[in-house]
Formats: sequence, C-alpha cells, structure tokens
Amino acid sequence: MSEAVNQNMLRRVYDWIASAGPLWPSRCLVCGEACPGRGRGEAPMSPLEGICPPCARALPWNRHACDRCALPLPAIDAGTTCGACLRRPPPLAACRAVFVYGFPLDRLLPRAKFHKDLAASRQLGRWMAGALEDLLAADERPQAVVPLPLHRGRLRGRGYDQALELTRPLARRLGLPLRDDLLRRVRATAPQSRQDAAGRRRNLRNAFIVPAGVAVPAHVAIVDDVMTTGATLHAAASALRRAGVARVDAWVCARVP
Repeated sequence: MSEAVNQNMLRRVYDWIASAGPLWPSRCLVCGEACPGRGRGEAPMSPLEGICPPCARALPWNRHACDRCALPLPAIDAGTTCGACLRRPPPLAACRAVFVYGFPLDRLLPRAKFHKDLAASRQLGRWMAGALEDLLAADERPQAVVPLPLHRGRLRGRGYDQALELTRPLARRLGLPLRDDLLRRVRATAPQSRQDAAGRRRNLRNAFIVPAGVAVPAHVAIVDDVMTTGATLHAAASALRRAGVARVDAWVCARVP
C-alpha cells in the first residue's frame, strides 16, 4: 500500500475519532486516573479535557516569555524581546510556546512523537488551541497553519507526522486552513539532539523548500511539538520567506528553557 494511501487512511480514522467523541469515562493521559469526561451529544468540554485536575494543576504554562523565541523570562520582562533575539533577530516575527518543557509534557510529548499515541497528540493540540485562542491578538492570526514536516524517510519509518497530528485539532478549533502542502523537508538530517547550536544550524542548511508553483499566503504560523534552540523552525521560516511569505510565526507546544 502506498505512503499516500496510508496517510489518507490515517486521516480518515483520526477525523472519525475526533468527531465521535469519547463513549466511555475518560482516563487522565498522564496518571491514568479517571477524569471528567463527556458522552456523545453532550456539550464540549474545557480545553483541558483528557487530564485530571491534579495533573492539570502541574502543567507548566509558559506565561512569561520572549516574543520572538518564546524563551521563558522573569515576569517583569514578559512581552519583551530577549537579548539574544535583539542581537541576532530570528526569521520568525513572533513565537508562541504554550508550555515550558517539563512534567508532564516530558511524558506526553515523547509518547506523541515516538510511540504513536494519537490521543496524546490530539489533546496536546486542543490544549494549544485553547491557550492560543486567548493569547492571540487580531493582527497575530495567520492566514494558514503549517505543520513542520518530517523527511519522507523518517515519515515512512514512524508512520505518522507528530506535528501534523498536533496541527489538525488546532486548525479546526481556531478555524484556520491547514497547509501541509506548503513546506517540504528535502534533506534527511542527522538528529538535532546530537548537535551543538552551530551544528544544528549547519545540519539544517537547505533542508526545507516550498514546492514550485504553490500559492503562498502572506502570513503563516509553523506548528511543531518542541522548540530547543529554534534552529529547525528558523530554517523552515527562512524557506517560507524566500518563497514570498511576508510574515512567519511559530506555535509550539513546549519550549525547552
């Protein structure tokens, strides 16, 4: 069966699950304890569905951060640009990270990324959407959201793209077009975790392209799961800007401090 057919089948299954809603009492994604749920036909739940109240209280919200790289900052500096971004402005006009990478995100994100936990991906995307809905000003709403793509070799091995799975519920809730055709990863790069900051930038040189003939919006937001140094997002943003996108933002689930 072709890769395209596999992806289409996965998308249909995902959409059916998302529309059906839970049919039995839900369990907390983190600890497995029972948590508030809803049945079919009941009113939508809060953005923090899928997690019990004690684990919800432990979520490390990134409330005070640099507006260009989402690095956590002291509350007094909230909404400002950090020194590193002032010295070397990134290709991102704005960056929003909903959480700081820590418990329980350090459990949920690896499950979503490496262990085919689509339920975790779906809930993380919903939590992102709920937070962004409250944070975004009118002029920050992009014309489309773009999941950061995997190289086709890694996609073939993993079987799904974790950024795409995060982006689907986010795009649906915010009412934004999902453009997974806009950006392509054309180089199979070495894992970023094995590189220092300079090595990460070299590793990603010319890793992304915008396919020829694709119409590009003026303003897009790239969606990814975790941001460490930002090198991957910067490489993707640079490719989009070279293709004519006037403004590129980034929305990530969690930022490594």
